[in-house]
Amino acid sequence: MRYASVTDRLADLGGAKWAVHARARALKAAGEPIIELTIGEPDVATPEPMLEAAAQSMRAGRTGYSNGRGEPALVAALAARYSARRGREIGRDQIMCLPGTQTTLYAILRTLVEAGDEVLLGDPMYATYEGLISQTGATMVPVPLRPEHGFRMQVADVAARITPRTRVLFLNTPHNPTGAVLRAEDIRALGDLARAHDLWILSDEVYEDLVFPGVPFTSPLDFAELADRVVVASSISKSHAAPGFRSGWCVGPAEFCARLLPLSETMLFGSQPFIADMTALAVSEPSPVAAGMAERFARRAALIAQQLSGVNGLYVHRPEAGMFALVDVRATGLSGEAFALGLLDRQQVAVMPGESFGAGLSGWLRLSLTQPDELVIEATNRIAAHAAGLLGNAA
Repeated sequence: MRYASVTDRLADLGGAKWAVHARARALKAAGEPIIELTIGEPDVATPEPMLEAAAQSMRAGRTGYSNGRGEPALVAALAARYSARRGREIGRDQIMCLPGTQTTLYAILRTLVEAGDEVLLGDPMYATYEGLISQTGATMVPVPLRPEHGFRMQVADVAARITPRTRVLFLNTPHNPTGAVLRAEDIRALGDLARAHDLWILSDEVYEDLVFPGVPFTSPLDFAELADRVVVASSISKSHAAPGFRSGWCVGPAEFCARLLPLSETMLFGSQPFIADMTALAVSEPSPVAAGMAERFARRAALIAQQLSGVNGLYVHRPEAGMFALVDVRATGLSGEAFALGLLDRQQVAVMPGESFGAGLSGWLRLSLTQPDELVIEATNRIAAHAAGLLGNAA
């Protein structure tokens, strides 16, 4: 039988990147006491007022069809939120609501690029980004994000990779997996480059509310001169500890949203009204859980650095936001994947191999910060012991 070529393009870009996590979950289900530091599940429950809002909405009959743009109350709430945060008027015709950031990014890229186009993307990158680009037929062009620059994208590295086929500069700030946060000067320089080459700027900002204390956040939407070329994607998954509700959105030029609307209607013909009602409540006021998560994740990142930096050849990159810390294990002579598999089998600690997030993290690990402090400390002790064993064997 014949299949569409997209299935070949995505064949190696799906679940294989999560193999260590899947193995850990299987061991845990079999009764093994695994310390799981793999995926970015919030460490708190979805706030009760949001659950009650969804329940009341369902009981009130808000379970019918919606529309391709989003429920009017949610669209209005998002327009007000972004107008207040970005310091300029964001109209309702600049908002589109979709189920979660992943679906939103899929639809955005479908609207902006196709076969023959190129998308510039920082490496390392979130594990699904390559597939999101490949599904369109466009080509991903990796831009190195270097540890010596705090993994913040450098304009010279971007400029060196622009060709006549480049259409989109894909940003992720705060960044997953590195936790880097682009500064205003970074975005201004990247924006000038995008204007000079007529590029779109796509910015995934799902971790905006999980910036660590004292770290400033800037969005490309803050710059009025970039308004005609910036599209931002986000959701309530991280900020409001609601990943299972799949409620996301994008903000962009009105013409872009008008172009995206028929695609959204073709894909979904609307999200669930009761989830939209819950989301409208969520985005109309500060998250009751985000600040606490940011404080805890910052503390745990500091714990990991304290426990592991300089121990048995290991190095820890401390994040500025988000749910993860990075550990460089190259001194052991193993890849991140080999180290992670050995760590799981011998020490019962599950972490993500850096290779799941691009070539730029070969020989690194990504550790989730969502477990309690005592488990994080225990996990770091086991990681150090595993590294010591490897170095001892090598000697």
